[in-house]
Amino acid sequence: MGDSDDAPPAAHRRPPRPVRGSGGAVEGFAAALRRRLKSGASAAARASFAPDSGDESAAGEPSSSSSRRSDTSGDASSAGGGRGGGGGGAGAGALDFSAFTFRAAAPVHRKAKECPLSSDAIFKQSHAGLFNLCIVVLVAVNSRLIIENLMKYGLLIRSGFWFNATSLRDWPLLMCCLSLPAFPLGAFAVEKLAFRNLITNAAATSLHIFLTTAEIVYPVLVILMCDSAVVSGFVLMFIACIVWLKLVSFAHANHDMRKLITSGKKVDDELSTAGIDNLQPPTLGSLIYFMMAPTLCYQPSYPRTTHIRKGWLIRQIILYLIFTGLQGFIIEQYINPIVVNSQHPLKGGLLNAVETVLKLSLPNVYLWLCMFYCFFHLWLNILAEILRFGDREFYKDWWNAKTIDEYWRKWNMPVHKWIVRHVYFPCMRNGISKEVAVFISFFVSAVLHELCVAVPCRILKFWAFLGIMLQIPLIILTSYLKNKFRDTMVGNMIFWFFFCIYGQPMCVLLYYHDVMNRIEKTK
Repeated sequence: MGDSDDAPPAAHRRPPRPVRGSGGAVEGFAAALRRRLKSGASAAARASFAPDSGDESAAGEPSSSSSRRSDTSGDASSAGGGRGGGGGGAGAGALDFSAFTFRAAAPVHRKAKECPLSSDAIFKQSHAGLFNLCIVVLVAVNSRLIIENLMKYGLLIRSGFWFNATSLRDWPLLMCCLSLPAFPLGAFAVEKLAFRNLITNAAATSLHIFLTTAEIVYPVLVILMCDSAVVSGFVLMFIACIVWLKLVSFAHANHDMRKLITSGKKVDDELSTAGIDNLQPPTLGSLIYFMMAPTLCYQPSYPRTTHIRKGWLIRQIILYLIFTGLQGFIIEQYINPIVVNSQHPLKGGLLNAVETVLKLSLPNVYLWLCMFYCFFHLWLNILAEILRFGDREFYKDWWNAKTIDEYWRKWNMPVHKWIVRHVYFPCMRNGISKEVAVFISFFVSAVLHELCVAVPCRILKFWAFLGIMLQIPLIILTSYLKNKFRDTMVGNMIFWFFFCIYGQPMCVLLYYHDVMNRIEKTK
């Protein structure tokens, strides 16, 4: 004990040097050093040189607490070596080499590592700091653009932006919209007759085809016959297309239920007990709930929440009003001046068209993102909360899509589920190949997009139709790039470029100038 108490502090102790001329001592020193570096005593020191170490200062200068722990362990090992060690190699094996890791002779480069911004490592780490930098830059740049726009044009929001005297001319469209519920009631009557075996399945199918066709043709005729605003016509066609999708789902689902009930065949194993309970005739209450619910796929019952969160609902409504006003501000203050002062992209010069599209792309992206947040997140959640609708997966992380196909499967889940349920898989079950089924799915979507835009504009140029159908070659291209570049975000960059920077601004310019040309010809 006396020797141990009189020993100098371990912080001032140096690793003993081998005696000159003693080859065995040198070899013992090296062997002991290798054993010591591999032992658990120096694990903490070696960890400071690990490739994933976040604190580089620890590699060059250990903390005081770790130094104390290492010094204490050094005292203990040194005391043990003094008691049990003899001489030569045996004594060297018990020496203290834990401080060697922090000395100049210690190896610093222990394994091959990639630069953080290299292609192999850039997506394996967080980029929160760069994301914050982008936000700061966007705020600074757009603040300057807002000030410059206000200084150049002034405040362009008109007092009659939401409602004015000319809006009274659109009352036929309002009456048409209020009369659309007659078609779901007709479909309900057809299903009641079919479930009671008063009409055949073929007759029920024919009546459903007639009702769905009349439901989509009726608002088209009203819009074309009345001198209504483009926005009013777009709202009516948007609602009419939603009702049409719901009617198709209602008829298709009930037709399948009748087949499962009357056929007497064993239900698929994939159908759960809850799914079997859904095999029942429709009721008026289930139809009304379905027509109001934020879904396009009919089923007799849906998952429900326990109660309505009133405070949360009020906050969502306030946000909805704010973002709706923000959309109007972007349209009136930014998009309208650019579009009015532009030329037709297919008739002007190439550089002029590119400059106009790029100028329009930024406010268009902001408008589109606000529309997405306002409709898919706020409005659909408001409806779901009021109706206590449980399944609120209205979208997925489409912003991370690496291919165009992945984007279309994530950004609009109600429409995606409807197409998969009522178009894609029915085609596959009837022996149609996967490629043709995908083509048919995009064709149906393209026709609906063209109806929503071309009918209110009263022109048939097929710009919206072509914009959707051209997604098919883009799907092939982005899928190839995803496989070519080993699942990186190249496809995501191409998606953002074609969809937001090039595609939508070009469609806005094309439709605007075609509408203006039509109005000038009519005058």
